[in-house]
Amino acid sequence: MKLLGAIEGGGTKFVVAVGTPDGQIQHIESFPTTTPEETMDRTVEFFKDKGVCSIGFGSFGPVDLNKQSPTYGHIAKTPKPHWSGYDVVGHLKRHFDVPVGFDTDVNGAALGELIFGAAKGLNSCLYITVGTGIGAGAVVEGKLVHGLVHPEMGHIMVKRHPEDTYEGKCPYHKDCLEGLAAGPAIEGRWGVKAYELGDDHKAWEFQTFYLAQALMNYILTISPEKIILGGGVSKQLHLFPRIREQVKELLNGYVQHPAVLECGDDYIVPPALQDRAGITGALALAVQALEAE
Repeated sequence: MKLLGAIEGGGTKFVVAVGTPDGQIQHIESFPTTTPEETMDRTVEFFKDKGVCSIGFGSFGPVDLNKQSPTYGHIAKTPKPHWSGYDVVGHLKRHFDVPVGFDTDVNGAALGELIFGAAKGLNSCLYITVGTGIGAGAVVEGKLVHGLVHPEMGHIMVKRHPEDTYEGKCPYHKDCLEGLAAGPAIEGRWGVKAYELGDDHKAWEFQTFYLAQALMNYILTISPEKIILGGGVSKQLHLFPRIREQVKELLNGYVQHPAVLECGDDYIVPPALQDRAGITGALALAVQALEAE
């Protein structure tokens, strides 16, 4: 069976793996994200003797995904030191004469869940990660959603909870979804990290309030067949019933489809691929790149 390479390029760490087209990971390693040269050289070193016939790369963003653009495959302007403008796809291409599938990490995870995970057999899904930031990737009619740039659904505006006086953490928008509901916002508001809070803490009322609004907006605009909530929030399983119930209340019967009307535990779900959603998604990008050749 052909071997494929997979890269989950995060702002904190890189995960690299070799797997097969059916989504099975055979070898996997991770290492800290340092300078682009050092990190990408270490990535190349991992793959150089593996005999992969394509590579999928799900990267932290923003990134240039327009294949007609002179900066396709580059990291765009980012607060991550030294990475702005770096040509990550070009770095790989200099060392490997194989197809490279390149997308955002959340788009990769969405594709992975559609092909191998919670949305398997469906034509559409939405994958949202809630952690250090909030990002979302979407597959619609079997294709990843791109436009002028890639979706930035973590920065939509949401109504503020009436008891929430926190100004918001986003350096661009203050109180957008990410600014109010990502991990740094929780820590900034309450003084401790999210995993240190008890299930009955007020923080989860706020979190439910913001995430349910976001999911309502995504349902109304994209109409996904499955919504997958990943990142640190997927560990807080007590949140899922609360979010489902509040989404149902917010929509108030407007979307006349049983999946949405019931909003049950098979519609808004944690990742079936669990902590490997990102790297398995990168493997799915490698499969896609190979098929496009």
